[in-house]
Amino acid sequence: MKHSKKYNAALELVDTKKVYSIEEACELVKKTSTVKFDATVDVSLHINVDTRQADQQIRGTLILPHGNGKTKKIVAITNTKVEEAKAAGADFVGGKELLEKMKVENWFDFDIIVATPDMMAELGKMGRILGPKGLMPNPKTGTVTMNLGQAIKEIKLGKVEYRLDKDSNMHLTIGRASFATSDLVDNLNALVNQLIKVKPAAVKGVYIKSAVVTTTMGPSIKFNFGA
Repeated sequence: MKHSKKYNAALELVDTKKVYSIEEACELVKKTSTVKFDATVDVSLHINVDTRQADQQIRGTLILPHGNGKTKKIVAITNTKVEEAKAAGADFVGGKELLEKMKVENWFDFDIIVATPDMMAELGKMGRILGPKGLMPNPKTGTVTMNLGQAIKEIKLGKVEYRLDKDSNMHLTIGRASFATSDLVDNLNALVNQLIKVKPAAVKGVYIKSAVVTTTMGPSIKFNFGA
């Protein structure tokens, strides 16, 4: 694959054989952004688990201390916590009528759905539509809760979902190239600490097989995950 001159110049800054510290990787990833826009900073991991085993599924949420630079539009599906959801900053609030709008008008001008438990029967009917889009709320990720206001505030503050795909890979945006190095370090450490915390007991040997950080269209930088 032929790369641009900018990419090749950025690649020259990276020792592809070296595993950098988190601090070094975060400093270097800012220098290797090759695009004119404010590139995202993404982490890609390959984790030593068998995703076919229920006790080795890794999925959850964490709050990145400095957010990830993405402003999320939130839909709150509720009949009982309407004012609470509005006060917390939800972009759209409603009940069955919003679900009908998604179904009939193919309306998906938002990033995440939160809901109160009493609406799950109606949301369940939308499973075939919301599921493939990754929009179905789930109690495990805190998007189905009676404490709707807190859930919305946490998402606005930088709460993100992490999960493995079927091949035991994980991809997560932790910020943008314009972030201060210290902010990227804080966010990456938050992810590292969370994944160490939820390490399945069944895992033997090396937990994280590979860990790289990169910007949009930038070169990959290996970093020491510490696990």
